[in-house]
Amino acid sequence: MSILPDAETFRRLANGSLTGVGPTLLRGMLAAVAVPYAAAAATRNHLYNGGLLRQSTAAVPVISIGNLTLGGTGKTPLVAWVARQLAAQGLRPAVVSRGYGARPADTSDEAAELAIVLPGVPHVANRDRVAAAERAAGLGANVVVLDDGFQHRRLRRDLDVVAIDATDPFGCERLFPRGLLRESLGGLARADAVVLTRADRIDTDRRSEILRLVIQARHGHPPAAWVETMHAAVAVRTAAGTVTPLESLAGRRVAAFCGIGNPAAFRQTLTGIGVDLVGFRSFADHHPYSPDDVESLTSWAAALQVEQMVTTLKDLVRLKMVQLGDLPLAAVEIALRPMSDPTPLEAIVAAVAARVGQSP
Repeated sequence: MSILPDAETFRRLANGSLTGVGPTLLRGMLAAVAVPYAAAAATRNHLYNGGLLRQSTAAVPVISIGNLTLGGTGKTPLVAWVARQLAAQGLRPAVVSRGYGARPADTSDEAAELAIVLPGVPHVANRDRVAAAERAAGLGANVVVLDDGFQHRRLRRDLDVVAIDATDPFGCERLFPRGLLRESLGGLARADAVVLTRADRIDTDRRSEILRLVIQARHGHPPAAWVETMHAAVAVRTAAGTVTPLESLAGRRVAAFCGIGNPAAFRQTLTGIGVDLVGFRSFADHHPYSPDDVESLTSWAAALQVEQMVTTLKDLVRLKMVQLGDLPLAAVEIALRPMSDPTPLEAIVAAVAARVGQSP
């Protein structure tokens, strides 16, 4: 079992909704630790901005998809959307990532998930993203989509796309570990495009306020593209490869669980497609499910007398199981859907695509 708190508990600690003497003292300790973290992040960015730390240039154009916060902004559906845009233009994209959470001789959660939703698009995982980009080019890719690359500044990129989760856009407004921010909001000045994910969960006034804060963080300059999107449930998948429509879950008594950065969003997705959600459990992001976890989940769901167990695609590829005990296990597949005009983002992606074949 993981010793880390689950994602919901950490968010409640960070946003102050977890009350009491213990959480208050812990927030004070985390705030103290955040001071040197903030200084280190700012110094590193200053060194890159001033050219004192040098960037490496890949042999092919690079489009980075990243965020300002830790986990849960919905980057994977955005990575898939951008890769499909590139493939539709006749290009050969490859996804490059750090491979976070991958076990020895295995692939990362994101790589396994993208292999399902992006069949035919290679995924190269390596802590050294420069080496990974070189490997991708060697495999025949003529453009790289860098997953979770906003803070990985050693690899020069042709386009920086930042995802912001509408339900918690700025990581509780505090730097890690006191909050969820990886760096200060001023980092948005480096972003070419900003994609607001889960925008359907907030009203138009709040969307406008987030855009205003983004422009303010960019010293009054709007990004070249601002696109409001939603995460749409599109299908139900099993580890055996079976794909059924969402209606197959409607009205069914379901027990759900996940180990992702934003479990509340997954819960809302399930209620949105009409399942009878009897129970819900969350684990830490990238949780490595043990036999004890499987046994615990199986006993828990059996006690709830549900018909079905449901998780995310990211968790399903980690478990590789078609059922838990006597109960069938399935995942809800999520895809990115623009709510506002995506043309500005499509245009700057196409501009990068037009550079394919030119000297870096």
